[in-house]
Amino acid sequence: MSDDDYKIETTDAGASATIPMEAGQIKKGGHIMIKGRPCKVINIAVSKTGKHGHAKCNFTATDIFTGKKLEDMVPGSHGTTVPIVTKNDWEIIDIADDGEVTLMDEGGNQKVDVNLPGVPEGFGEEIRDAWDGGENCIMVTVQAAVGEEAIISFKKVID
Repeated sequence: MSDDDYKIETTDAGASATIPMEAGQIKKGGHIMIKGRPCKVINIAVSKTGKHGHAKCNFTATDIFTGKKLEDMVPGSHGTTVPIVTKNDWEIIDIADDGEVTLMDEGGNQKVDVNLPGVPEGFGEEIRDAWDGGENCIMVTVQAAVGEEAIISFKKVID
C-alpha cells in the first residue's frame, strides 16, 4: 500500500454543531434543537412531578431560520441538545440578480455563500432597496447554526 491510497477529504477540529444540556437548564430566550432544527425558546411550561417521577418541560420555540413555531416536551432531568449559534457582522459588497450576496468583514475576508433572506416576506427586497446598487453602505448580521447561515438583520451605515 502506498501513501496515495489514503485521502483526507476534510479537515476540521471535530467540533460538534450542538452541545448536550439538561432540559431543566434551558431558559426562555435560549436555544434548543427541536426535530433537528435550531430554535429559539419563546416559552417554557414546567409540569409537576407525576407518578413516574419526572417534571416535564414543554418548550415552545421558533425556528431561527424559517420562523416556524415548534413544540417539544422533555423530562426536566433528561438531556437534550442545544445548537451553537454565532452571529457576525458583514458589509455588503454586491448583490447578484439571483439574490446571492457578496459580503466582507472588518478583516477584509469575503463571503459569497449567503443569499438574501426569504423569511420574513419582503425582507430580502428591503435589503436590496436599502443597498441601492452600491450607493449606500449596508451592514448585515449573519446568524449561523448547524451548518446553516442566514441574514437576520441589516442597518445602513452613515459616514
